[in-house]
Amino acid sequence: MAEIKVLDQYTIDNIAAGEVVERPSSVVKELVENAVDAKANAITVEIKEGGIKFIRVTDNGTGIPKEQIRTAFLCHATSKIRNVEDLMRVSSLGFRGEALSSIAAVGQVELISKTSDELSGIRYEIHGGKEVAMEEIGCPEGTTFIVRNLFYNVPARRKFLKTSMTEASYIEALIRQLAMSHPEISFKLLHNNQTKVATPGNGNQKDVIYHIFGRDVAKNLLECKADMEQVSIRGYIGKPVISRGNRGYENYFVNGRYIKSAIVSRAIEDAYKTYHMAHKYPFTALMLEVPKESLDVNVHPTKMEVRFAQGEQVYHAITEAVRQALMQKNLIPNVELDTKSKKKEGVQKKTEVPEPFEALRRKQAIREAYLGEKSKKEIDQMIPTVPLQKAEKLEAEKAEVKEEKSTSQEIKKEIKEEIRLQLEKKVQEEPIYTTEEKQMTFLEQKEEKEQWNPKFRIIGQLFSTYWLMEFQDQFYIMDQHAAHEKINYEKLIASLKRKEIYSQQLAPPLILSLSMKEVDIIKRYKDAFCRLGFVIEEFGGKEYCIRAVPANLYGLGDKKLFIELLDSVMDEGVMTDMDVITDKIASMACKAAVKGNQKLSMLEAEHLIEELMKCDNPYTCPHGRPTMISMTKTEIEKKFKRIV
Repeated sequence: MAEIKVLDQYTIDNIAAGEVVERPSSVVKELVENAVDAKANAITVEIKEGGIKFIRVTDNGTGIPKEQIRTAFLCHATSKIRNVEDLMRVSSLGFRGEALSSIAAVGQVELISKTSDELSGIRYEIHGGKEVAMEEIGCPEGTTFIVRNLFYNVPARRKFLKTSMTEASYIEALIRQLAMSHPEISFKLLHNNQTKVATPGNGNQKDVIYHIFGRDVAKNLLECKADMEQVSIRGYIGKPVISRGNRGYENYFVNGRYIKSAIVSRAIEDAYKTYHMAHKYPFTALMLEVPKESLDVNVHPTKMEVRFAQGEQVYHAITEAVRQALMQKNLIPNVELDTKSKKKEGVQKKTEVPEPFEALRRKQAIREAYLGEKSKKEIDQMIPTVPLQKAEKLEAEKAEVKEEKSTSQEIKKEIKEEIRLQLEKKVQEEPIYTTEEKQMTFLEQKEEKEQWNPKFRIIGQLFSTYWLMEFQDQFYIMDQHAAHEKINYEKLIASLKRKEIYSQQLAPPLILSLSMKEVDIIKRYKDAFCRLGFVIEEFGGKEYCIRAVPANLYGLGDKKLFIELLDSVMDEGVMTDMDVITDKIASMACKAAVKGNQKLSMLEAEHLIEELMKCDNPYTCPHGRPTMISMTKTEIEKKFKRIV
């Protein structure tokens, strides 16, 4: 067995630093928490290159007395606790006494501090755990910490850091959390000399939420308040309309400390269960106060986890408080439309077909018929589905639709005349069916999908969602939403593979308030978003402008849908190419699909069935749900006891 020896102090400091200082945000967390404990009411954090090169934390707190500065950098030196009993009554954010010694072990630290009863302050430098300088200096009351070249002496640790933008986003998230839990303190974060967070420090938590998350979140808040035996709850929760695709908007604080707790998260999400769809998470900013003796904060070095002595009671208290807040308010989303949008809408109504699905179908039919987008063979196969009188109607409607491609009038006339001649020939050869007797092909094999079968009959629509059809001795029920989902999905995937993506301009454009993490995603995959049809521009500060979206999925013009896309991309973690974004957009095909409880005409239903039968796999939607179910004639007759 190797000889057992006591480690040297340098090695001990680096081990401690490994537990406390994982990345630049760990340094900022410890320094800002110390500033909060020093009763500062204004804290400014400045970082460069994500905090890897430079961090400066300035506060106007009580400062550190001259004679205690060296002691502050010793391991386990703290002013927060005195004995083991104090661990069960911790009221401050920091208390371990490892922060400054750990930071000094892996960075070049400069400290400037002055208390109110001293005439001058002290400037102290310590690099890699070794004192470099200590001198008196003129400075205002409070403390300034400067940390340069983090992990300069531990290159193995430094190479595991992420990009500067990603590291900065961790710091931004931290400052947001601290600002929400301490609305009485004015916080400011600057990254590369640009302001990313700025809060008023007026003690109003709702104002802090507005400055951090923007107006859309602030105007959809519900106050949550409850006083129970084991927990007191204050704060705000969001209406279901601002739900997100991950838990990034769930913020809760226990005795002023931002934490992560499975008990609290489950309580919040269970309370929202009947208000949210699956895999949707709410916005919360809840302050929980529990008796100090029933809370153990000494669970993890980062102090992000706590242990409740009465976990079940805390769970029920939170669930009840959130449910009460939700039940007492009208949660119907309020749709706002500005004057300009109303004017534009009024002009468009003269030419647009009221039903979006019908409008798109007709536009596509005209393009395919008259602009030569289909081959002659494909047009021949399409012709039986369009009787002569319908072709004439399409001609009349063609004048109302703006063509998106420049094709010469001569070519259009030739194509139009050729189609008319073929139409007349087909109509003479084949009977024309009435609307109620429209015949469609139900295909069992891919090679049969372009054939026309006159034995397929649409019966009608049930519950404004399901279409009833008869084919030979089979009875079919089709879910119109699931069917349209599948059609959109396969069309989009095919377009992406062929690189036939077009952008649709938004009027007015979407203006979004994004976090640094969301901005990082947009910047990192800007080319991918561009190739998919998005036009995204910076709008100043944390605001971004979405001017165009993929025309293949016009539903993405909704602000909520674009946020969902960002959430789902962020959840993927590290991505190597644009395939992940492509899959996420394709999986959102349902957002642009016709919905259940939506009346469709017989003609629309025909077109839907026809398009579904062209899919490679028409039997399930992108989520795996069946697009249709069937029942044989024999099974029906058994139900009516015609067959025993």
